Formats: sequence, C-alpha cells, structure tokens
Amino acid sequence: MSVKNDDLLNRRNAIKLGVASLSLTGIAVGAQAHKGADAIATPFSVPQTLIPIAGGNAEFPVRRIYCIGRNYAAHAREMGSDPTREPPFFFQKPTDAIQFVAPNKIIDHPYPSLTKNYHYEVELVAALNKGGKNIPVEKALERVFGYALGLDMTRRDLQRFMGDQKKPWEIGKSFDHSAPIGPIFPVNQVGHFTKGTISLSVNGVTKQRANLDQMIWSVAEQISKLSEANELFPGDIIYSGTPENVGPVVRGDIVRCSIDNLPDLVIKIV
Repeated sequence: MSVKNDDLLNRRNAIKLGVASLSLTGIAVGAQAHKGADAIATPFSVPQTLIPIAGGNAEFPVRRIYCIGRNYAAHAREMGSDPTREPPFFFQKPTDAIQFVAPNKIIDHPYPSLTKNYHYEVELVAALNKGGKNIPVEKALERVFGYALGLDMTRRDLQRFMGDQKKPWEIGKSFDHSAPIGPIFPVNQVGHFTKGTISLSVNGVTKQRANLDQMIWSVAEQISKLSEANELFPGDIIYSGTPENVGPVVRGDIVRCSIDNLPDLVIKIV
C-alpha cells in the first residue's frame, strides 16, 4: 500500500472515533506561525479534529468550539438564573472533545472520571465557514456553513462545586468526549434552523423537549455577540444551548437526541 493510501486509511479509521489524524500532505486551517517556511520540522504531530459533512466525502476542520450557556428560559431558571435580565455568556471546549456519532448507529460513550453526576444537554450546533469581527445580526447567518446535532455533556457536580467557590468550572465542561456530534449538514441542503422540535430521551423516556424558536438568543444573535468578544474564523462551531430538564445518566443508559430534519444521534453510556 502506498504512503498516500495508508495515510487515507488511517484518517478514515480515526474518523470513526471522532478525531481524524493529520494528513501527511497537510491541512490548511487558519494562520500559521511560520508562513514563509517551506518545511517545518516538529518533534511530534498533533491530530486535526474533523467532522464528516453529510452528502459526500468532505470533512469539516474544527478550529474552536464555542458553547452558549442558559439559552432557553426554562433551563436558565432551573439553573438558578433570571433569563429576562442576563446577557448571553459563552465558554469553550477543546476541539479534541469532539466524539463523532454516525447516523443510524449507537456509539459507546465513556462515563468520565471524577464525577458522580453526569448530565446530558442536547443542542443544535452551527458550523461557520466565514468569520469576522463585530458581525451585524442581519449578516450573521451568511457565515453559517451548516448545522449538526450535538450533546454538551457535563460533569455537573464538578461544575457546581467550582461555581460555588467562584472558580472557573472548565473541569465540568471541557473534558475528553464531552462534545458528541453528528455529521454537519450544509445550509444548501437543510436551510437555517430557526424553529423545530429539539428533544432527548433516555432509555426511551423523553427528558428534554422544546422548540428551537424558544432560544433566548438566536443563532444569528449568538454569532453577532460572539464576534464582539472574539474574531470568528472558518472552522468555528457553536453549540447553541439546551432546553430545560437536563439530568443524569449512568452506565448502560441509551441517550437519543433529535432535531426536526436531522438524523438522530444515539449514544450508549459505558
């Protein structure tokens, strides 16, 4: 087998686990530190996170994962916030938190270490192919390449413990496999998601159910607000918030996530 074919096989195998290996030929993602160098020697390679794009063999390179907190009124209230007064806030997950979940499959999802209260949060994910700074709301959706179904998995006990101490609660949100996601569907195939049912069940029992039009901040508004704080770039993805009734899962549970016009995402906690 040639080096090229061997590399392609390795990348395809890695995609099944949700993270694709860095191609030997290289992948252009964002600015490079040494733009003028013909070849750069490194002591090791760092895998590039890629998400399959529905309808072909292309893959979406992930630059950053942004998540908005408490973006449905009922969920904000259940978390102890007042949704009528709070401006939007965002946090990030590392790109290698991505766990790709192929449609029509049940993918094993490892129960993480350090927690005894592991929560699900089903979310619509927007993937950007254009960026910018201080993006007007009316121009924001022009930056969206496509949409996916995702889960913001949370070590709730660790998040709350750190929050009670007025410390960053990254440990509760930003850990291995904490961002399961399905394939990205381009806007030209599915349009923009401004309404539609979003739901989650555990072992066949519905736990979360709402409509996307109940988001406090729309996807367009999220993009606009984010771009005020950070310049956005192609490859950024945004988890757009979860409805009320988040709750715990244990090993053996089957979690099924649904959004109208997207294939279900299903994981088994192991």
